[in-house]
Amino acid sequence: IKTNYATVKACYPGEGRRKWRIRVAQQFWALPSGERLAYAQTTPVLPTEVENAAYTTDDDPLDSVSASPSNDVSGLGVVVRTDFTDEPAWQAFLVKLQEGEAEFASAVNSESAHKEEDEDESMDEDEDGDDEEAEEDEENESQTSFPSSPPPIFHVLTTPASSLTNISNLSALRLLNDVDIRPIPTPPPPGTKRLRPANRLVDIDGWQEVYRGKMLWIYDARSNMDQCVRVVSQTSASGVYGSATADSWRARVSHICELQVNVASGAMSIDFGGMDRWDYQERVRNMAEAEQ
Repeated sequence: IKTNYATVKACYPGEGRRKWRIRVAQQFWALPSGERLAYAQTTPVLPTEVENAAYTTDDDPLDSVSASPSNDVSGLGVVVRTDFTDEPAWQAFLVKLQEGEAEFASAVNSESAHKEEDEDESMDEDEDGDDEEAEEDEENESQTSFPSSPPPIFHVLTTPASSLTNISNLSALRLLNDVDIRPIPTPPPPGTKRLRPANRLVDIDGWQEVYRGKMLWIYDARSNMDQCVRVVSQTSASGVYGSATADSWRARVSHICELQVNVASGAMSIDFGGMDRWDYQERVRNMAEAEQ
């Protein structure tokens, strides 16, 4: 990315950061095997350099949806609607999602309130203080601590329907995340052969295509019936050779708020290569699309 991004950007003005990065990645995968292997000997880019580089900071048309929440964009994750055949089922899903967000926010506010009460009880009262000023401060703190409309956990993306209908996990990642290429996290165990035919989502010459950005939760045709979404992996599962970027499994709408918050906070991770049982058909679809 660092080596070729500026050249690609100049050749394709106006496309945006994500498409430029994808073009650079395509160039890398088109290299002869020997040249790809040689990249393993290059000096890694420092995190501070990555953070301030144009291939990280350049604008993208969908940053308004998928940029980090710290950049004033709401939502920790993105729910992507890819089926538009059953409006009542979609509306029922949205109601359950909003109920889940409200319930989670209420639980967090209740916990915060109890914590503040405990802190207040442990503090010595200041009898010489300005009572009026203290009351005003307490009122302001109360208003800022418990907003009437807590920010949503998810941004919901429904347009343009023509571009979202029935898209794969990989297409959604390329649309809303930034592509990157990394060494495979886990080499094949002794006695285990490398994946054949090789695929960039798992392992080509020790390299793997991965994605960085908000977690994606995909509403598809099956969601109309089971009220679940596909939870999409941005990388392969660590410690499990053979798992793939863009793997997915299904999660019920009543559970996804808690899952998203815990994943974002680092309190849990989802092992797409182990007991979480990734979807075989979706993997086949992603791997075929990756090599087109």
